[in-house]
Amino acid sequence: MKFDIIDPKEQARKKKKKKKQDDKKFFMILGLLLLVLILLAIYYVSIDSNSNNVAPEPPKVIQRSNLKIVNEYSNERPIAVMIDNNVGNNSQAGLQDSYINYEMIVEGGLTRIMAIYKDKEVSLIGPVRSSRHYFLDYAMEHDAVYAHYGWSPQAERDIKNLDINNINGMNDPTPFSRDTSIKAPHNVFTSSTRLRNYFSNKDYEEETANWKVLNYSYAEVDLGTDIQEGALESQTSDAIKANKVSMTYSNSQIRSYTFDENNNYYLRYMNNNPHLDKETNQQLNYKNIIIMVVNNKTIDNAGRQELETTGSGPGYYITNGYAVPITWSKDSRSSKTLYTYNNDEEIRVNDGNTFIQIVPENSNIVIE
Repeated sequence: MKFDIIDPKEQARKKKKKKKQDDKKFFMILGLLLLVLILLAIYYVSIDSNSNNVAPEPPKVIQRSNLKIVNEYSNERPIAVMIDNNVGNNSQAGLQDSYINYEMIVEGGLTRIMAIYKDKEVSLIGPVRSSRHYFLDYAMEHDAVYAHYGWSPQAERDIKNLDINNINGMNDPTPFSRDTSIKAPHNVFTSSTRLRNYFSNKDYEEETANWKVLNYSYAEVDLGTDIQEGALESQTSDAIKANKVSMTYSNSQIRSYTFDENNNYYLRYMNNNPHLDKETNQQLNYKNIIIMVVNNKTIDNAGRQELETTGSGPGYYITNGYAVPITWSKDSRSSKTLYTYNNDEEIRVNDGNTFIQIVPENSNIVIE
């Protein structure tokens, strides 16, 4: 049998050689790490040095609007809310804080209001009611999110076909609540904060640059003074005094305004009774009134209406105690309505809240 004899000296020599090789590898790795750290330090020092030579960006300038009624530099998306008008003259909240209101006829000779909100927190809005399809034509021109509680068959069809960003309380009542002291269906209320929080969670766009419809003026538009000075002679040569304004929607529905000369705005009446805010009990007032005359017809057995919102027609612009004839025109359902003087120039609207009265062709309009 053969045995391998291990030489102790040879074994020690091999161990010493291996240790030298391991030490060499260690110092090589350590050297590479030090080199990497040195290069990184040089790189970051160079970036810092270069950044110090670059001028800092100027602070962002927050533009503030010269208008009081809305912030013209804000692209906060408007909200359009359907408001019940088959209630008493002191049952509605939020109509003083909307910057534009639209009133149109519905079935039974009654009317409904659509209020537009932007750049303002409104704690109580309502009572909220169901949609009618022709109101969509004016919600679209503001690029507004459309809030309602239910819909007519025609409105349901158009909201889906036109892909309207909407909030329907019948499908989800989350942003709405009922006042149990008031009889349904006239008891649904909401707020601007609740509506905005809701539609932000639905991934609707929260801003739009396409919100502006009216041509607001920084300077006061005084049609009477303009006539006397000849500044707007071509536009306002047909202007008349407008201390009292009234119009009919049906035999049972009359809307009217009286001019408050001390405050330079119009006080609103419903069926000859002062129209009062539900919360403050103060009479509603508006700086501008726009009257649009449109054709309408009954389209079903329930008495629902069709309004010709496109094309063109006559009307009036009323502010500061004077009224001037105008023409309205609208190319398509989603396009913006254009309001022009008799020389085809766009009207200048006073900085203030506006009530747009869209009345039937047979309306009895009295301005005196």
